[in-house]
Amino acid sequence: MTGALYRLGKLCVRHRLAVLLAWIVIAVGLVALAGALGSQASDNISLPGTGSQQVTDLLQRGFPDQANGSSPIVLRAPKGAKITDGRYSTPIQQTVDGLTKDEYVAKVISPLDRAGAAQISRDQTIAYVSVFPNRSLGDITLDDGQAILDKADPAKAAGLSTSAGGPLGSKLSKPETEQSEVVGLAMALIVLAFTFGSLVAMGLPILSALVGVFAGVSGITLLSHVTEVPTTAPTMAIMLGLGVGIDYALFIVTTHRDTLSRGMDPGESVARAVAASGGAVLFAGSTVVVAVCSLAVAGIPLVTTLGLTTGLMVAIAIVCALTLLPAILALVGPRINHLPLPGRRPDAAVDIEHNRWARLARWITHHPAIAVVGALAILIPLTIPALSLEFGQADTGALPQEETARQAYDDITTGFGVGANGPIVFAARLARAAQPDDPQLASLQQAIGRVDGVKAVTPVALDGPGQIATFNAIPTTAPSDFATQDLVNTLRDTTIPNETRGEGIDAFVGGSTAASIDLGEEISDKLPETIAVIIGLSFILLTIAFRSLLIPLKAAVCNLLSIGVAYGVVVMVFQYGWFAGAVGLDGAVPIVSYLPLLMFAGLFGLSMDYEVFLMSHVQEHYKEGRSARDAIVVGLAESARVITAAALIMVSVFASFVLNGDPTIKQFGIGLSIAVIVDATIVRCLLVPAVMVVLGRAAWWIPGWLDRILPHISVEGHGYFENEDRRGGPPSTPTPPSATPGPPAPVPSEPA
Repeated sequence: MTGALYRLGKLCVRHRLAVLLAWIVIAVGLVALAGALGSQASDNISLPGTGSQQVTDLLQRGFPDQANGSSPIVLRAPKGAKITDGRYSTPIQQTVDGLTKDEYVAKVISPLDRAGAAQISRDQTIAYVSVFPNRSLGDITLDDGQAILDKADPAKAAGLSTSAGGPLGSKLSKPETEQSEVVGLAMALIVLAFTFGSLVAMGLPILSALVGVFAGVSGITLLSHVTEVPTTAPTMAIMLGLGVGIDYALFIVTTHRDTLSRGMDPGESVARAVAASGGAVLFAGSTVVVAVCSLAVAGIPLVTTLGLTTGLMVAIAIVCALTLLPAILALVGPRINHLPLPGRRPDAAVDIEHNRWARLARWITHHPAIAVVGALAILIPLTIPALSLEFGQADTGALPQEETARQAYDDITTGFGVGANGPIVFAARLARAAQPDDPQLASLQQAIGRVDGVKAVTPVALDGPGQIATFNAIPTTAPSDFATQDLVNTLRDTTIPNETRGEGIDAFVGGSTAASIDLGEEISDKLPETIAVIIGLSFILLTIAFRSLLIPLKAAVCNLLSIGVAYGVVVMVFQYGWFAGAVGLDGAVPIVSYLPLLMFAGLFGLSMDYEVFLMSHVQEHYKEGRSARDAIVVGLAESARVITAAALIMVSVFASFVLNGDPTIKQFGIGLSIAVIVDATIVRCLLVPAVMVVLGRAAWWIPGWLDRILPHISVEGHGYFENEDRRGGPPSTPTPPSATPGPPAPVPSEPA
């Protein structure tokens, strides 16, 4: 792997302009094509075999006009006026006519018609037009969706407030990410500036990461035309793409500057940095990709697509770091240390043996038990709240007030009650043809109406043959309220079975809340299997990399601790509502069901970045002949500064997305940032070295038979260039005698 990466680095250095231009053409082309085609992302949940999917399938068969749900266009009269005032009749009718003619609309019910009389509030100040799209909103671009809402402009011009609810409102109400991106990049620039001490070096990782993000997000947008892509996928991709893209570039630039400071030719230095740190980037990044793509094991389309889109972004970040960044470094050449910060010498040598990380490492080697107990005393209490984790559904009532879906939610709540924002949909398959006044259907409808928590039930509708029936129930509580979940479970487990037993009716419960419950149950069932696959694959990769059984086991346990803390903090902030105001929320909000699964895959992979970077340095010095303890001291001293800088960058990017108005994105931002900072400090720089001290030489033990069959790889290519140089291999400019690395100096057992 090292030789192949070295040759790749040399190729990018030799053809630097061609590589740079190729990336610019690719990125610009993807952005232009994605902009021209638009996004067809949607939050449609497909869950084969579940009750909510049965409802969808029955509606598609019997009521194709309603199969894609209803999206209300909400109209609110100004203060002192009523929707029924004569001056509004013509504008409302013009709105209805425009919606009826829209190419993406199958059916429209006007509040001015007899069929839509219930769509006007009792005080006649709020009404809504029911719009039924003729296709899934995932097949409609954002521009086309906005065009549907724009059909209400005549009503708006007449003085009525207009907004879109339902699936259409959700599609049009994805808060912009620009503020988060700017804040995250600004914080990353500050960290890079202090890490490198040079404004030129500071900008290179940012440039490489941004090109990858533009290409990746555009690729995901184009992918939405081929398969269903969740609306949160692009934002998740931006978040992870910036974080890992800057981190991977940081590792390579750091190695390049170190070799450059020893007098090596810039081109050769770039190639060797790609071969060395590029190996760690490729290995760690591949672990992230494998982890998130393993979500496909769950067999849940929504989760699978989120995993694949995340994996695509990380893969692009890897390729950028291994090709685009070397070309840029070659173009910059020795000017990488130009524009130094005041009072900083970017090329100043660092005393690895006696820096503060070396002193911390020596303390840990002398007091490993205290270090382990101290780390666990912090980690375990923060993990405990995760035991009470409950899945829920985040509704549009938690969005910022400037979003159209939130405006529609508030107006519908005012006019019709909060439960009208998420009606429970029933679909029944009948053994024989029936009429709307069929006594069995009437009995079922009445039984549902008597259940506590049901505010009203709509009339029954039958398809042409009279064998598929549907109606809605309006709950008294919000879609995100756990009481609504309890209501759905009661209807499914008790009410419907009692009323349909032996009646020749198969009835199912659907709607957004029912779909959320089904998704949560599917994820709960698949979570252990998916976790086992991710841990197993990571264990195999680390076993091959470090030729040890205990190091992968230790990594898995430590990663689980970091993830447990992330879960615990997310539960405290969002489910308990502690410090909710600090993240821009009015109170507690449900934790979306797919968050724990996606967070686990992503965080397990990201944690491997720091594990690989730290342990590869420890392994290098252990193989050189140092004792297990001394290898830990020097390995931590060499890698901790880069690990903490990389973690600060990633935390800055992740935490900045708390500014996003979408509660789901806030949950990911908090969870990812907490996990990374905990992993890079308490776990990787305190707990891991202490455990390695306790294990001693046993940490590197591997059975002989396994050692013989495992492939031999070196993550950072340790020893490769020394061997090649002795054989007259890759050419390099000789380093000055004073800077030529000699045999490793013994590490003092105490600080000098």
